[in-house]
Amino acid sequence: MQYKIELIKNIFLYDEHKAILFTQLFFWGFFGVVLLIYSLIYKQNRLRTYFLFGVSLFFYFKTSGLFLLLLMYTICIDYLLGNLIAKNESQKKKKLYLGFSVVSNLFFLCFFKYAYFFTESYNQIMNSNVQFFNHFAQLSNNLLNTGFSVNKMMPAIGVSFFTFQSLSYTIDLYRNKITPVKNILDYGFFVCFFPHLVAGPIVKANEFIHQIYKPYSLTKLQFNTAVFWILNGFGKKIVADYIAVNFIDRIFDSPNLYSGVEVIFGIFGYSLQIYMDFSGYTDMAIGIALILGYTLKTNFNSPYKATSTSEFWKRWHISLSSWLQEYLYIPLGGNKKGTIGSYIAIAVLCLFMALLSANKFFIYALIIGAIVIIALSILFKKIKQSINTNINLMVTMLLGGLWHGSSWLFLIWGGLNGLGLIAHKIWKEYSPFKKTNDYATKFMLIFITLTFISFTRIFFRSDSMETVNVLFDRMKNHLGLDLLFEIIYGYRGVFAIIILGYLIHWIPEKIKINYRTWFAEQRLEVISTIIIICVFLLYQLMSGDMQPFIYFQF
Repeated sequence: MQYKIELIKNIFLYDEHKAILFTQLFFWGFFGVVLLIYSLIYKQNRLRTYFLFGVSLFFYFKTSGLFLLLLMYTICIDYLLGNLIAKNESQKKKKLYLGFSVVSNLFFLCFFKYAYFFTESYNQIMNSNVQFFNHFAQLSNNLLNTGFSVNKMMPAIGVSFFTFQSLSYTIDLYRNKITPVKNILDYGFFVCFFPHLVAGPIVKANEFIHQIYKPYSLTKLQFNTAVFWILNGFGKKIVADYIAVNFIDRIFDSPNLYSGVEVIFGIFGYSLQIYMDFSGYTDMAIGIALILGYTLKTNFNSPYKATSTSEFWKRWHISLSSWLQEYLYIPLGGNKKGTIGSYIAIAVLCLFMALLSANKFFIYALIIGAIVIIALSILFKKIKQSINTNINLMVTMLLGGLWHGSSWLFLIWGGLNGLGLIAHKIWKEYSPFKKTNDYATKFMLIFITLTFISFTRIFFRSDSMETVNVLFDRMKNHLGLDLLFEIIYGYRGVFAIIILGYLIHWIPEKIKINYRTWFAEQRLEVISTIIIICVFLLYQLMSGDMQPFIYFQF
């Protein structure tokens, strides 16, 4: 009897140590039950929407516990504001309601991501001792018997993703790009559809809502394609965990124990790991959604084939890049001019920098720097033009860095990528390779781009600036080229998988389309055999518990 009670608790209650992962047996049991019920109701649009909405709320509760309240608040407030925007003819009132939606969403996003950081920074700057107290954590501990510290912020899984999705609805209504949903349950389903809820891809309202009202349709070819994406994503995740546990995590956790050569291999290995981890999740999300009758857009397009930073960001995390471009970069003026919004964003970023530094002298330096830049832009037209045409690129990338977290490391990572985009924008006007298509030149440009992107990720992956300094010191002063062959032999299994991963990534897209199509056209017994073989081979790489997806923390 006690065993049954514990089993029911494990199924239905929240456990902060056991978020639902697509790679867990629990998830596939959950998905199997969902499909069983779904098979009875899928022809009734309204019923299937309501069912999937309820299922998605349960999924998020199991993943994030009491943050379900924040998700439901976001759904309710933006649904109501969306209706007000759609019904009002007054442009001023539309702007007012949209402004309330933006402020409301960004307030809670900033609170749950940055409140603890603001408190610490205030104490350091003002030399005070204000104690941060997390009432949300206390409520979770009381209601759900969790063990969160009340002195620190709880991890709000997926808050950045569903906030951006919900914002796209009110903004698209304001722009008259969509019509309002029929009821709040339809809207709730759009925001929290469980395949993309906690780690993307970010779904924009104008890309998804119309699908809610279409009849269910799934051909044999589509089903087999969905199975391919799920298997492909599962394989990526297994490989990502294997190279992380057996090599990359060791490098970043204790960099002073490794030579510069090992650090360099670890940096390139991390680029493969984060790609396979994140794109693996979205591959599975795309496949699961397709089986349920919904199409999610591709989130990655072989990003390491990019020959420039600009092309890389068109291929990497496409849903976030396109969201930032459509709802931030272009409204700020794009590459044509800086706007009032651009300078407000710069002011906000400077405030973050000041708080991050927790140093009054740095604040004074920021103010003086701003005055100097303003003076130079007034005196010299070329400087003003350069700032106006590039400011929004830098603002977008810096805010993209802060979207990932409140630390200098994310800010530096975003800033470096912003500089990379600006540098490429200038370089392409003078580049001697503009009309060159030979393979050697293309390979060189791909390698340069991959190297730049990989080395910026030192700041993304490291847990402190001290770790960053040690990593650079190992590469500069302790390279260890004399150990190269010993290192390659010692990590031969991991390196072989990393090299194979990059080679598969670089396969021409036509070949990838051909083998996906071939898989989708096979009979059930052939596909079943392939799945069994793949799962057996992947199982050989599994070591211990599956690691959480990297982007769960964002």
